Amino acid sequence: MRTTRLALIVATGSLLSLGLLSGCGGRERPQADLAASQVTTIGVNSYLWRASLDALSFMPLVQTDSAGGVIVTDWYVNPQSPSERVKLTISILDQDLRADALRVAGSREVSQNGQWVAAPLRAATVQKLEAVILTKARDLRRSSITG
Repeated sequence: MRTTRLALIVATGSLLSLGLLSGCGGRERPQADLAASQVTTIGVNSYLWRASLDALSFMPLVQTDSAGGVIVTDWYVNPQSPSERVKLTISILDQDLRADALRVAGSREVSQNGQWVAAPLRAATVQKLEAVILTKARDLRRSSITG
């Protein structure tokens, strides 16, 4: 009788250590993700949000809405090219850290005879800024995992 009771205790302990028995009656165990790709404390992915703010830190900001995921800059004139200026809008479209959750749009103007005139913004410029933001966001996520 004593060996049967001991075997039952050992078997129960083994099942508990394997997670096959739940002390609360639930069947699913919560999954832990130290650096989740989904973040709900703000309306959008926090890594994309922080990376966007970091990438635009040299530009004056007009609007920042973390719930809606929108960052709008004011016109920025590069001191090395005083005859042109750029204005950007960053939209974070999802809570996931994915490339298609980020959209960068911009306007460019050049000075002609003292007037600012609309000029095309090169697609490569927008793509490069998107790549910079995504790289920063991934680095932020990676550093939060390795801590």
